[in-house]
Amino acid sequence: MKAAVITEPGIVELATVPDPTPGPREVVIKVAACGLCGTDLHILQGEFAPQLPIVPGHEFAGEVVAVGAAVTELAIGARVAVDPSLPCLECHYCRIGRSNLCENFAALGVTAPGGAAEFVASPVANCVPLPDTIRTEDAALIEPLSCAIRGYDVLRGNLGAHVLIYGAGTMGLMMLQLAKRTGAASAHVIDINADRLETARQLGVSAAAASADELDWPRGWDVVIDATGNTKAIQDALGRVAKGGTYLQFGVADYAARAVIEPYKIYNREITITGSMAVLHSYERAAELFAADVIDPDVFISDRLPLGAYPQAISRFQAGIGRKIQVQPGLGVST
Repeated sequence: MKAAVITEPGIVELATVPDPTPGPREVVIKVAACGLCGTDLHILQGEFAPQLPIVPGHEFAGEVVAVGAAVTELAIGARVAVDPSLPCLECHYCRIGRSNLCENFAALGVTAPGGAAEFVASPVANCVPLPDTIRTEDAALIEPLSCAIRGYDVLRGNLGAHVLIYGAGTMGLMMLQLAKRTGAASAHVIDINADRLETARQLGVSAAAASADELDWPRGWDVVIDATGNTKAIQDALGRVAKGGTYLQFGVADYAARAVIEPYKIYNREITITGSMAVLHSYERAAELFAADVIDPDVFISDRLPLGAYPQAISRFQAGIGRKIQVQPGLGVST
C-alpha cells in the first residue's frame, strides 16, 4: 500500500509499505481521511516519536475492510472513527485513571503506523461506529475535538466566564465553539492571521483581534487558553489572566520553549496554571457532539488533498495556510 513515511527528522515521503494485517482483536481500516496536526510537525522535527521511520496520522476515519479472529463488535463495511491512544493499562497513571499520562505512552501515528496511508490496523476497542448522518471523511475531526473536550474537562466548566483564546487555527476554533457551548459570557480570540480571524468571526466570536491590546478588557480574562504553542503568545497570555482566573496550556510547544512566570502574582492573584494532554475518556463524547453538529466540517476543513500530496500538505500546515488540512487516499484514485 501507499503511505506517507517520516524517514528521518525533516524528511517525509510517499512510499510503498506492507499492507497491515489484523491481530485477533484488531481491525484493518481503509482510510477515508487523515488530518494533519501540530503533533505531526513535532514528529517531523524529531520529537515525540521514539523511533523513525513512522507512518504519521492520528486523526483519521474510514471503513473496516478486515477483522481479527476474535472481533465480534464490528463487521466488514462498518464506518468508524478511531481513538489513536494506545495506553499500556498497567503503569501507575493508567491504574489511577490517567491513561493520557501513560508512562509507556504509545499512539497510532506516533509510535505505531498511523492513518496517513491507504490502510491502518487498529484495536477494535478504539473504533467508534459512525451514524449515517456523518460523512466518513469528516469524522477525522472527532479526534481533535476529543482533545478540546479534554481541555474543558481540565477547566471543569465556569459558567459566565470571560474566555480569551490565543490561536484561531483548528484547535483554537474548536475551543471557541466549546466555550460557547459551556456557558461562556464572552469568548475572544487572538491571532495574527487575518483569514483565521475572519473564520472566528464567522463562528460567532465575541471579538477577534491580532493582539489582546486591541481589546478593552482591563481586568483580564477568567479563562485564558493558549492553542498556539508559540512562546511569544504563551508569554503574553500568561499576563492576561484575571484575578482568580485560570490559564490553560493547550497548544503543543517545542521541548525547548520557555516562558517566564511571576510567582508573586500567581500567589497574590490566586491564578491557576494548568495543562491538557491529548485524549482522556473524551473520544466517545466527541463523537456524540460531532453528530450533534457542535462544529461544521465544511468550515473547519479547508484543504482536502490526495495522499500523494502529503509533503505539500505538511508544507502548507507549517506555513499556517488554511485551517484543518486533510489527506484523503481515495482522492485522484480511479476505481
